[in-house]
Amino acid sequence: MNSTDVASPPAVRPVDAAERDARAAANAGEPTLEFGDRVPYDAYVHASTLHSLQRTLSDDPGEMSFLMVSQIMELYFGLTRHELRHAQRLIRADRVWEALAPLRRAALHLEGLNASWQTLRWMTPADFNRFRNLLGEGSGFQSAMYRQLEFILGVRTPSLIRPFRRQPEVYAELEQALHAPSLWDDVIALLARAGHDIPADLLGRDVATEHEPHPSVEAAWVEVYRVNGPDNHLRQLGEALTEVAEQFGDWRYKHLKAVQRTMGAKVGSGGSAGLAWLQRSMNRVVFPEIWSARTSM
Repeated sequence: MNSTDVASPPAVRPVDAAERDARAAANAGEPTLEFGDRVPYDAYVHASTLHSLQRTLSDDPGEMSFLMVSQIMELYFGLTRHELRHAQRLIRADRVWEALAPLRRAALHLEGLNASWQTLRWMTPADFNRFRNLLGEGSGFQSAMYRQLEFILGVRTPSLIRPFRRQPEVYAELEQALHAPSLWDDVIALLARAGHDIPADLLGRDVATEHEPHPSVEAAWVEVYRVNGPDNHLRQLGEALTEVAEQFGDWRYKHLKAVQRTMGAKVGSGGSAGLAWLQRSMNRVVFPEIWSARTSM
């Protein structure tokens, strides 16, 4: 299990309801202002650490927005992956009803991630150009956590882990994620266990390669959606997955528009074709059969 999946014990002293009531009575309803050591909120959230991580490369005031929003997005990538991995474990255990909650949380986290783009809408090419050169070859394209998120969603390009070869721990985690089943792979296996006719060669394929849409998976979802009732947990799973896929698609679109707004069709900082690269990426549909099945429903 990855270290990001298990939180370290918070450096705060636990209290119960009785102690909270006693403290409130002693304070006459005012907040506690004296602590023996570090402020408990900071000990738990590590706010002072978070606010020490914004180290801009220029004196341009707009760069702080660009840097901090990028860091916020990184946190959302990790949070969304955390939820999807939790849902994945539940799906593998056939606990479909329980998997709905983390999937719905993941969709909401992606919605928050997408909202982050709004705070960069002020940035014109002239604004970005004031500090862009200082970024060197640095690019969001190089985000290891974003690759982790893509891999668990089933978007897989093995070559994209190569930039991390000189970071052994990061590279090993990416390689492990690349060769592990995606969430969609596990959903397809779940459909097979539920009695749907999924070919053995599809279930046993090399998961390091990107899943190609298959008519048997599409047919399974058409059948799942025939019954609309509270006991049809697979149908509810389909809707939760649809929301995740839709929000992720919105992320790609908003990324594309942000690049178009600030760079036009210039070459990307990381060496890609920039806008053209993002346009091609948008064509890779997440959970493809859950969309194509709608034509036959």
